[in-house]
Amino acid sequence: MTSSPCAQTRAMHVRASARSFLLFLEPQSRFRRHIVRLFSSANIRKPFTHRLIHPWSQQGDLTMEEQDTTPEAPSGGDTNTGKRKHDDEPGPQETGGRGKKRRGAGGKKLRPGERYVPPPQKRNPGVSFSQEHFDETSYFFEGGLRKVCPYYFDFKTYCKGRWIGKSLLEVFKSEFRAESIEYYEKATKEGRIRLNESPVDDLSVVLRNNDHMRNTVHRHEPPVIGAPLKILVDDGEVLVVDKPASIPVHPCGRFRHNTVIFILGKEHGVSKLHTVHRLDRLTSGVLLFARTLEMSKKLDQLVRDRQLEKEYVCRVEGEFPEGELICEEPILVVSFKIGLCRVDPKGKECRTVFQRLSFNGKTSVVRCLPLTGRTHQIRVHLQYLGFPILNDPIYGSHAWGPHRGKGGLVGKSDEELLQALVEEHRSQESLHLLDFMDDSSAVKEAEKTNTFPAQTEDFSEKENSSQVPPEEHQSTGSTGAESGQKSPAGSRDHLCSECKLVRPDPTEKELIMYLHALRYKGPDFEYSTQLPNWAEADWEETDLS
Repeated sequence: MTSSPCAQTRAMHVRASARSFLLFLEPQSRFRRHIVRLFSSANIRKPFTHRLIHPWSQQGDLTMEEQDTTPEAPSGGDTNTGKRKHDDEPGPQETGGRGKKRRGAGGKKLRPGERYVPPPQKRNPGVSFSQEHFDETSYFFEGGLRKVCPYYFDFKTYCKGRWIGKSLLEVFKSEFRAESIEYYEKATKEGRIRLNESPVDDLSVVLRNNDHMRNTVHRHEPPVIGAPLKILVDDGEVLVVDKPASIPVHPCGRFRHNTVIFILGKEHGVSKLHTVHRLDRLTSGVLLFARTLEMSKKLDQLVRDRQLEKEYVCRVEGEFPEGELICEEPILVVSFKIGLCRVDPKGKECRTVFQRLSFNGKTSVVRCLPLTGRTHQIRVHLQYLGFPILNDPIYGSHAWGPHRGKGGLVGKSDEELLQALVEEHRSQESLHLLDFMDDSSAVKEAEKTNTFPAQTEDFSEKENSSQVPPEEHQSTGSTGAESGQKSPAGSRDHLCSECKLVRPDPTEKELIMYLHALRYKGPDFEYSTQLPNWAEADWEETDLS
């Protein structure tokens, strides 16, 4: 059956519009290949086989058919290794796709001295941590703390837009200043820095778009409280744990193995969990995970519908008013990277119900019912009311000014506030600097003085990192006579500056904030923990060493 003239005219306009649109897409972009496949499935691919020259590309000798020769990986790739689906594609001069020789980027013949840059690889959305990751290193316990044996780890990243045209040396100088240039030069000689999986010979190499960088480091993690991670419920659909203070929920910053996710995997054989909610690193209490995707969706819907009731307890400074007190001040995020917030009229609506449970003459135990779920909601509202949580290193800080943020009075810009917080904790050589990411000039300044984490997570893809086999450790369960953060025998690295330091262990006071998730309740379930000892009516701060 012959198409009508009107239909043929419409098809012609569609093809012309599509050709114009394709000119402004990157030649190797997934979206461009998707458009080509879309028109192929509609049986109108033929008009696209002429040569299209990309306005910003030197690859104008490709036809659209040649640009679509990259083979698709089968669905359901390895969900545990963190590899991308095209990690095993043939490299330059190898056969790929439909038997064509890939001589360079997109099939272009490389000029003399030109460096091949492979196309970006597709992310695998189903990445989860597996036994391979859990086996990277081991724990040892000392002085009531859980410690991680130092291990080798690959930080990986694709070249960021601001790095294009700069040398590796310039990037290390400007953005990874925790280590000296001499360190990076030595690491280069030992093959620890790789570009597109090839060892870098010279840091003067200029970065190009899609370059994939890998930096192998000797990684040290901060210690956490050595209390066991108690599993409260595990019924095949929901896993509920009683999280000790000081342990992050998932890998972040300098923490990887000293996290709830890794402890569950290493000590309980539990993996492939779905996060329902999170608790701050210093917060203890009920933590829920879904075991199945169906349960994860169900719990997420309960959260969105506000059918999940949450109850916390905390100990605050001063005598909290009796009776029920409701705070509805809006909360604004000051920094998304570190989650720093404050009360501000431009913020999102919030509502928290407070009720005093006891007062010991100095501090009060308060019941908290957050009816919304904003970042640091309880902590920010208590600060606004003038009763910050006892031992809150952020919202109880004097960096907020003489009133410490009471009534929303700060008197400084957000950048000045962040800088003041960093300076306060740096002057005290506080472990709480770990809660600040590279988000301001103040934090970058802290890096210069070696008081900031030795390697920022900005050079990593947290769930797409690979393992370098760790050294042999004989320290699991050891109890050293001396207290201090130092590398166990057999785990030292001659290039690692951290191995040369002996840091004092954090005190228990540095690892605990007096905020505890006591109960989570839904329409047909309720999970709760016991009250912590600091929530007892007659408790005094001197009881905690």
